[in-house]
Amino acid sequence: MRNQHLILALCFFALTTELASGQVKPSTEKANPETAIRQLGTAFVQEKTHVGLSIGIVRNGKTTFYNFGTTEKGKDQVPTQNTIYEIGSISKTFGSLLLAQAVLEKRAKLDDDIRQYLDGDYPNLAYEGKPIRLVNLTNWTSELPDNFPDQPDRFKEVSPDSVPFRVVNELTHYTKQDFFNDLRAVKLKAAPGQNPRHCNVAAQLVGYILEKIYQMPYEELIRTKIEEPLQMRNTFGSASSSDLFAKGYNGKGNPMPEFTMKAMQAAGGLRYSATDLLKYAAYQLDERNKAVQLTHQLTWGNFDNQAFGLNWFLHKTIDSKRQVEHSGGTFGFASFCDLYPDQKVGLVLLANDADQETQYRLGELSKKIMEVFYGEPIALTMLTNELKKRGYGQTINVVRDVRKKHPELHLTENYVNGWGYSLVGQNKLQEAIEIFKLNVSLFPKGWNTYDSLAETYERIGNRKLAIENYKQSLSLNPQNTNATDYLKKIGELTEK
Repeated sequence: MRNQHLILALCFFALTTELASGQVKPSTEKANPETAIRQLGTAFVQEKTHVGLSIGIVRNGKTTFYNFGTTEKGKDQVPTQNTIYEIGSISKTFGSLLLAQAVLEKRAKLDDDIRQYLDGDYPNLAYEGKPIRLVNLTNWTSELPDNFPDQPDRFKEVSPDSVPFRVVNELTHYTKQDFFNDLRAVKLKAAPGQNPRHCNVAAQLVGYILEKIYQMPYEELIRTKIEEPLQMRNTFGSASSSDLFAKGYNGKGNPMPEFTMKAMQAAGGLRYSATDLLKYAAYQLDERNKAVQLTHQLTWGNFDNQAFGLNWFLHKTIDSKRQVEHSGGTFGFASFCDLYPDQKVGLVLLANDADQETQYRLGELSKKIMEVFYGEPIALTMLTNELKKRGYGQTINVVRDVRKKHPELHLTENYVNGWGYSLVGQNKLQEAIEIFKLNVSLFPKGWNTYDSLAETYERIGNRKLAIENYKQSLSLNPQNTNATDYLKKIGELTEK
């Protein structure tokens, strides 16, 4: 099964096309970085749905900026490093930083029951005696609904093009009291701390809890504790008629409404230029700062699958370098903040379009820029060459042998799964089977590894092995509906 959970995170270390096809890409290590990055940015804005793009890079303390496209369709107006974009869910990391500061000041503990920071009783914010804790609000495991009002079908009869305007209008009039009324009506369906899931409600609640802790409006907390010390411009309440603001568009190229409601400020309502967001990225690279360090510490998961700090996604690259990232999206904008603390590199990428894949594409672009600076990892090059020479039938042995020479080779379950589906997309099904078999060997307790292998066996007509692997997947995850539906369909599983 394609990995669908945490899709909004858009963790972009999927396998490169070169590895999937067995072709070796010439190293960009000796290319002129300036020229290469300009070529990459130009290619990005030339894609059908993209409009404008600003890139900021800090590397060993030195900053550079690149700008492409236009701030508004129909105008020859290239953005600058001071053009302001909506940053969407990257806003969540600001609340986490403030929360980390509160923890260091001993105003709060990450394991605190959130109800001690709420006025009134909220018996509903626990499941079988297990309460939502502050840490659950920042690593996506709170079990709260993604959005308030929690009525996903309320716009069912509304034209899709009109929904963003209806949502913004609704949230413009949505008050803090409305939020807590809705919070009181929540019914948790599972214990917090188990299942990571995107949640704007949790991030917004962090903002309100911080207001309670500091007795100060959230906007003032952001201004006094982050923006002013970092010399970042406060743009939340600014009128966007200024030439400094880019115009946001959806995937069809239609102008989108502004996303700056107070009801979503902590969850996704902040706006910055590449200049200002890069100051924030540079600050996040300095892990001597105890608050920054705390937000980058693992609070859920593992580096072989999914890992979370405090609203930061934590990864190891294929050559085991640390990566800390978060993407963001609103109705008209997409953003990506990509940090490599070990290499002292931070990248911010801001686009004024919100096509379905723009955040993912920004992540891919960030990875390509890193390759411009550092070339393709040696371990990946060796893996590619050995597979080309020895064939996919030797995949497991090839990986074992490459790791002997390059123990830093780091293959995650999602990475290998994406590799396999890349081959499926090229109709290289036998090769895909070998990659999914590799994933099973690397992660024998991962239910999705068996599911993907079973799915591909079914594609080539090997029903026996499809059944065998679907059953193994189901034994590891009884909630795997993909396996259940298949086995019921062919009569291998009866209704209970």
